[in-house]
Amino acid sequence: MSTETPPQPSARTSWADLHAAEPDFADLVRARFQQYLHHVLATLRKDGSPRVSGLEVTFRDGELYLGMMQDSWKAKDLLRDPRFALHGNPGEGDTASRLGDVRVSGRAVPVTDPEEFSRFVAGVRPPEPFHLFRADLTEVVRTSVEGDELVVRAWRPGAAIRTHRRL
Repeated sequence: MSTETPPQPSARTSWADLHAAEPDFADLVRARFQQYLHHVLATLRKDGSPRVSGLEVTFRDGELYLGMMQDSWKAKDLLRDPRFALHGNPGEGDTASRLGDVRVSGRAVPVTDPEEFSRFVAGVRPPEPFHLFRADLTEVVRTSVEGDELVVRAWRPGAAIRTHRRL
């Protein structure tokens, strides 16, 4: 029998944490998500294959929230395996190349605290019942075209933004 202590989950990383570390980058990515209502969420099915679904997101109180219909397949996926990737709506025409393409990866944390849930629904009328998750960020990426270069900026908790450029 092993006496090793199992690895403990790392501290959760909220949108407020990203904003504290890299405010300009966080604001740019958030603004890009807020340009459109619908985005694309990737989850993992029970057999491990990917599932993509449409999703609306909400930024509030320093959190990125993912809300979805009760018992939807994407909610079932996240309750079973919380890993996700969220791709911002690329928009029409060359919007993505002009304004950048954004993606957030992480783990979806179910909101179980009644007070937090009540704060979320205050002033809005979401369809009920529904699942609500907070995003625990593991990576935030913005890809853009600057002149003749493709520029990829990526942030991970505890690290500075990495920038990669390609012609």
